[in-house]
Amino acid sequence: MTYSFSRTGPSPMSRYGGWLWGRAVLVLTALLHTVAFPPFDVPEAAWVFATPALLWIILRQPSRREFLLIIGGAMFVSWLVLLEWLRHVTIGGMIALAAVMAVFPTLWFAAAHWALPRVHQADVRRRILVTLGLAGFWVVLEWVRGWFLTGFPWLPLAASQWQRPMLLQAAAFGGAAAVSFPLILFSLGLAAYLKRIQLWIRERKGRFCPEFYLAMASLFLVTFGMFGEIARQQRRPLIKAGMVQPNIPQTQKWDPMHASEILRVLDMFTKVAARQAPDAIFWPEAVMPAPVVGDPQTQAWVEGLTDTVGTPLVFGAVAYEETPPADGAGQAASVWRNGVFVTVPKDGLSRFSYTKRHLVPFGEYVPLRRFFPNLAKFVPIGGDFLPGDSAGSVLVPVASSGEVIRVAPLICYEDVFANLARASVKDGTDLFFVATNDAWYGERGAAFQHAAHSALRAVETRRPVLRVGNAGWSGWFDEYGNIRAMMLDDDRRIYYRGAAAFQVDRDQQWIDRESLYVRWGDWFVGVCAAFALIAALALRTVRPVPLEFEPLVSPAEGESRDQESEPENEKTQR
Repeated sequence: MTYSFSRTGPSPMSRYGGWLWGRAVLVLTALLHTVAFPPFDVPEAAWVFATPALLWIILRQPSRREFLLIIGGAMFVSWLVLLEWLRHVTIGGMIALAAVMAVFPTLWFAAAHWALPRVHQADVRRRILVTLGLAGFWVVLEWVRGWFLTGFPWLPLAASQWQRPMLLQAAAFGGAAAVSFPLILFSLGLAAYLKRIQLWIRERKGRFCPEFYLAMASLFLVTFGMFGEIARQQRRPLIKAGMVQPNIPQTQKWDPMHASEILRVLDMFTKVAARQAPDAIFWPEAVMPAPVVGDPQTQAWVEGLTDTVGTPLVFGAVAYEETPPADGAGQAASVWRNGVFVTVPKDGLSRFSYTKRHLVPFGEYVPLRRFFPNLAKFVPIGGDFLPGDSAGSVLVPVASSGEVIRVAPLICYEDVFANLARASVKDGTDLFFVATNDAWYGERGAAFQHAAHSALRAVETRRPVLRVGNAGWSGWFDEYGNIRAMMLDDDRRIYYRGAAAFQVDRDQQWIDRESLYVRWGDWFVGVCAAFALIAALALRTVRPVPLEFEPLVSPAEGESRDQESEPENEKTQR
C-alpha cells in the first residue's frame, strides 16, 4: 500500500510507489554493498549501503515478507558477485556460500524492520539506544560468521576501508569490529536524518537528529582519534625481504610432468631476487611440487639453492611423514602438513617450522569424513592434512643487522582470522608473513579481497605484514595499514611472474609492545552484544507505531472512513 496526502484519486507515482520502492532498494542495496569491497573499491559506499533499506522501513513500513524477500535477494546477489572467483573451484559451492553469507545481513535487516517502527516517534534516549543496539547487532553477526561452520569471516564491513588507513586505526583497540560499528552506525544515522529532513519539509519542524550527530561523532573519532600516534612514528629497518612470485598455473602445480619446470622457475627467480642483496627471500604457499620433509631429493635441492644464493629462504611447502602405529602392529599412518619452513646457508633446513592451524574444508581436509567417505578434497595430494596446534614463529637471521627476527607465518586464508594473528603476537613476533596461493581463483577479485584482511591484521596487532602469493597480491603493510610496497609488472598488474626486494621497516614504539586488541581480544564485540540485548529488552513490549500520514483512498472511501470509530481512524496502513 502506498501513501499520499491527497484524497482526490491516485497519481501514477503514488499508485506505483510501493513497487518502485522495493525495486530501488533491491538495486541500491546490492550495488552499494558490492562496490564497497575490492576489486571495485568504492569504500564510501560502505557508509551508506544500508540507508535505502532503512529509509524504506522508516517511510513506508513494508510488510515483513516483502521486505525480507527484497533484502535477502539483494544480499545474495551482492555476495554472488563478490565470490564469483570461487567458480574456478566449484560453482555449486559458490552459490551455496553466497546464500549462507547473505543470511547474516538479512537477519540484521530483519531486526531493523522489527525495531525501527517501534521508535520513530519515541524520545531521544530510546532512539539512541536502538540505534546503538542495531549497530551492535551487526558486529555480533559478523563475529558469529567468523565461527559458524568452522568460520568464514571474509569481507567484514571494515575490510571495505583497506585503502583508507585513517579509518582503520580503531582496530588497534577493538579489532575489525571497532571499524564495522561506525560504518553501519552511519547508515542508521543518515536514514534518521533524511527522515527528519522529510518531516521538516512537510511540517517545518523536527530537524534535530541526535542519531545523525552520534554517527558523525563516531566517524570523527575513528578518523582522527589515532592521528597523534601516527604522527609520532620513529621507523627503523627490520629486514630487506626478497619476494618470488612464480605464477605457477594451478593445473600444473601438482602435475609430476611439470615438476622440473616449476623448480627451474623457482631457481631462476630466486637468483634474480638475490642480486638485490636481500636479508632473506620469501616464497609463497606450498610452492614446490614435492614435500620438503619426506622427500630427501626436494630437501637437498632447496638446501643447495640456499647455499648458492647465500641467503636464507623462507617458504611454504608440504611435509610428509610416516608415523608408526600406536600398538606397534599394522601399517604406518601417513601424516601431511601444510607449513612454512626455513633453510639457512650451510646449516640447511632449520628445526623451526610452522604448521597451518586453520585448514580449508574440502581443500585440505574433508569434514565429517567418517559419515561421508566418498567426498574428496580438491587438492589432489595425500590424505587429510594435520592442523598445527602452535602459533610459534620461525627464526630468520638478518645479516645486515646481525639480529634474528621472529617471523609469524599465516598460510592461505589464515590472515582472515584475527584470533590466529593475535595468538601469534602473544607468542612473540616481529613480522607477519602471509604465504598464499590465490592462483586457485583466477585473475579476479579474490587476491585484492584477501589482501584487504592483511591490512586489518596489521593495524590490530601493530605488526608489519609481508605477503607473498603464487599469483596475486604480493607486498607489505606497515603497522598502520598503509601499503608500503607491492609487486607490479610494467603494466601495473599484480598477476605476473617475477621477483623483487623491498626494505621492510617498523615503528620503534611498537617493538615488543602489544596493542589493546592483542591484550583484550574481542572485548568490543561484548560491548556491542550488550547494546543489542539492552535495546531488544527495551522494545520487547513496545508496539509498532503507524506512520503519521494516511494511506491513499478514494473520496467515497474517505467519507466512509470519516464515519468510522476513532481507533479505526488511527489505522494508517493496510
